[in-house]
Amino acid sequence: MAVYKKPESESDFYHNFAEKQPQMSASEAFIESSRCLFCYDAPCITACPTHIDIPLFIKQIHTGNVEGSARTIFDSNWLGSACGKVCPTSVLCEGACVYNHENKKPIEIGRLQFYATQQVIEADKHLYGPGLPNGRKVAVVGAGPAGIACACELRLMGYEVDVFEAKDKPSGLTVHGTAPYKITNEQALNEMAYLQDQMGYVVRYNTPIETKGQIDDLESKYDAVFLGVGIGPTAELNVNGESSHRVIGAVEFVEELREKQHQMKVPDRVIVLGGGNTAMDAASESARMGAAHVVLAYRRGQEDMGAYAFEYDMAVRAGVRGLFHVAPIEIRDTDDGVAVTFIRTQHLNGKLEFITGSEFVMEADWVIKATGQSKMGSFFSLIDSLQLDTSRRVVVDPITFQTSNPKYFAGGDAVNGGAEVVNGAFDGKMAARGIDDWLNKK
Repeated sequence: MAVYKKPESESDFYHNFAEKQPQMSASEAFIESSRCLFCYDAPCITACPTHIDIPLFIKQIHTGNVEGSARTIFDSNWLGSACGKVCPTSVLCEGACVYNHENKKPIEIGRLQFYATQQVIEADKHLYGPGLPNGRKVAVVGAGPAGIACACELRLMGYEVDVFEAKDKPSGLTVHGTAPYKITNEQALNEMAYLQDQMGYVVRYNTPIETKGQIDDLESKYDAVFLGVGIGPTAELNVNGESSHRVIGAVEFVEELREKQHQMKVPDRVIVLGGGNTAMDAASESARMGAAHVVLAYRRGQEDMGAYAFEYDMAVRAGVRGLFHVAPIEIRDTDDGVAVTFIRTQHLNGKLEFITGSEFVMEADWVIKATGQSKMGSFFSLIDSLQLDTSRRVVVDPITFQTSNPKYFAGGDAVNGGAEVVNGAFDGKMAARGIDDWLNKK
């Protein structure tokens, strides 16, 4: 178990948040690519949500055609570089690698993917450009993975594209909500700049779409609108005391940490509430920021967590302690922090129930809520005839990604409720093709 000192400088911060998958050297990439068996009907392709031709791009690396390798990747996934870093490859492409059946280490597909794409990004090799103008305009709301992928694909087909982004930076949760040891701000933003420079879409930063008037304006000026708005802030716990200034949201915590880095001060005692991947990130990051006591508290058992097992293992290695079958019922400010009252839980007849009389109190300096994110219901209500499901996600055609309001298409977290960057990239690309098909039929 690692013990981290509180970072006092930029170098301290990067020491604590050393990259989980550092970029390969040319010789490392050559050697690793030589291990690929170039399987027929390769299972790694099937396991990739964007269906990158993985054996092909690996063979291209091995034969010295790194530019061709990068093109193979970007042809399928506009966010190919970021996905090489942040994708849960051990449960996707690498998890499907045939070497696993022989108890051998699978091909490091993610690192090879990042290596190839970084070569062209760092060299500013222009592999693409916009298609011939077709006289049509599309608005994209949100500059996250889904929105940027949609913008790139549309520009390839000759559409004029304006992207409206509420924040001052692109890339959505890749920058604002992903742990720094998975991808750095520089790496994520460099890919964004590289794509925009080649494809020529316009991004209007600090421009949230918040009113019915703005929606009407988009509808009058654009032939179609893509919704890549993601999901909202951390959801409420609905327990007494959660309005305390010592109770913060996990996504907001991760975003502030990425922005301030070593200048952000994390106290010694932190309780993280939740069992998903965001909870694992928040807990691991708290420990890496020097918190001496980090407890991950989850209302169900370890086996029931939504997080990937490797994410929990990484948090434990960072010094996090798991506490299971407990639910917070009250948070109270104290003279030097907060006191969280928990009650123990159990599964009874298929339901999660509180165990009467099992309450106990745990004190902390901070409580970080990682209990899911609220949906963008207030925004969606501005759009006429937009159908949502019972979880307030946008309902789309699974092939075209068109919504119940035919002028609108949607993808990413607004549709799937919160998945991986690679899923958002796939949705945006497919939605762009759906937009093109719909407008041509019109």
